[in-house]
Amino acid sequence: MSKQKKIACINDISGLGKCSLTVAIPIISALKCQCCPLPTSVLSSQTGYPKFSFVDLTDSIEEYIDIWQELRANFDTIYSGFLGSSRQIKLVENLIKNNPDSFVIVDPVLADNGKMFPIFTDEDVVEMRELVTMADLITPNITEANLLSGRKIDNFDYKEEDLLELCRDLSKTGPSYVIITGFEEKDSIYNICYDRRQDSISKIGVPFNRVSFSGTGDIFTSIVSALITRGFELEKCVSAAVDFIYKSVNYTVESGDFDRNDGILFEYFLDNLTQI
Repeated sequence: MSKQKKIACINDISGLGKCSLTVAIPIISALKCQCCPLPTSVLSSQTGYPKFSFVDLTDSIEEYIDIWQELRANFDTIYSGFLGSSRQIKLVENLIKNNPDSFVIVDPVLADNGKMFPIFTDEDVVEMRELVTMADLITPNITEANLLSGRKIDNFDYKEEDLLELCRDLSKTGPSYVIITGFEEKDSIYNICYDRRQDSISKIGVPFNRVSFSGTGDIFTSIVSALITRGFELEKCVSAAVDFIYKSVNYTVESGDFDRNDGILFEYFLDNLTQI
């Protein structure tokens, strides 16, 4: 048996609402990789709920990383999700520098629906662009892709050749692979996959039922992170993630009693992942 792959997963954790580390840990584990969490903050409930408590762990992250270094912890993959400030982003950059052989995946959480999230500043965007240069794979939504590439943030009118040019521009900054997530087109929702070696895009999608849930982006990137760590090709990773989320979303909707803030009933399909 080969040595188990190890993924450092940097994100927040919420007591209620299936997102961030709450979904990353079981999903990465189901896909047979060890998930090594680095929590950036602790919330009683994710921020979509009408009330939540929030504890910022920024001051503890440096010591956390230093101890990993002292213990000579080596990671096959470093995967970062929500980072709440430019200081947190810089600390992740230090972790990457300490692990030069790691495959680096960055979900550049900054914006959605044509607008930057209000907690972020222009300084945070500059620092995230720097982090992206250190990544092998990034998973922005179309708004974040626009922001990172210097395009108009609320531009959604992309033809296929425009998407290819956008992915090329993002890849030129550093990452060999780009996945633009959740791109809506007519009655479908696609993930746009770009591999610099092939210099082409592929579109992997499903019918869009116009229902939105918390945490699906974190589930998507967690599946992709574990599978690419295990050596699967990019399109296989994305197809597996799309299929898993599509089944889980439909099952949640069919249950008839759901709150988008609670997230999807992904637990009922974890056995599908263990078979990959």
